[in-house]
Amino acid sequence: MQRDTVTEDLAPDHNVAPTKPVYAVLTRAQSPAADGEPATDAVAADGNGAVERGAGRRATGEADPDSAGASGHAERELRVVRWGLVPFWAKDVKIGSRMINARAETVAEKPAFRRAFAKRRCLLPADGYYEWQQQPGTAKQPIYISRRDGRSLAFAGLYELWRDGTVARDDPEAWLWTATVITTSAPDELGMIHDRMPMIIDPGSWTDWLDPANNDVADLRSLLTPAAVSGLITYPVSTEVNSVRNNGPRLIEPVGPAPAAPLAAAGTGAPASAADRGDDSTGALF
Repeated sequence: MQRDTVTEDLAPDHNVAPTKPVYAVLTRAQSPAADGEPATDAVAADGNGAVERGAGRRATGEADPDSAGASGHAERELRVVRWGLVPFWAKDVKIGSRMINARAETVAEKPAFRRAFAKRRCLLPADGYYEWQQQPGTAKQPIYISRRDGRSLAFAGLYELWRDGTVARDDPEAWLWTATVITTSAPDELGMIHDRMPMIIDPGSWTDWLDPANNDVADLRSLLTPAAVSGLITYPVSTEVNSVRNNGPRLIEPVGPAPAAPLAAAGTGAPASAADRGDDSTGALF
């Protein structure tokens, strides 16, 4: 990491919900210059969720601080963003609660994501994530999925900046940073739990994925390939995770029998021991 913009560390979160803050890794040039790119094509945006500041904002024609024409040396940085992408043209930030995921198959074409896909890609680190498996004759069972060695996963993501027209441009709150997780079809072993999964970027592709100068759609699509399930483990966890009011490490403790659809290539069971995990777990879970 070359630049750290985090002023206060996030507390470990074992039940991340839409609109909550998460860490993002991205590459961008830090410069006060802007390319004059207007926030045009404003459209009405209806969404669900809590009303946030800046509701009713219209396109201002003002360039954002992360515009493609900004000068300066691009550096990799760590930043806190809000989960749930708010497109630059949105009238209301409430739309973000419906933009927590972007499908890999259509991310380059969808109006809400195509600009970010072209130049605002990021990695969203997480220790693991939950999926819900339908069990015969019972309610859905939450399943926790993580790396067997305890190291963090790196989800492919997009970030965007939204200008709050009610706040002065030089105010730190003038720009809202948000992000979405790209999802893909799950391979057979994971597909028996859920048909979709977060797109996990292999470390060897991190630099290419984060490069803001790389806007070749075909090249970027080639990076969006489902990760191999080898090295992942799955096990059932408490239904407490179904409510965002619940949080804490107890949510990722194994409960009951092994899941009905184990990962043949990765194995199932309890997570690695503390010695196997090392000390780099973040507690950021999606």
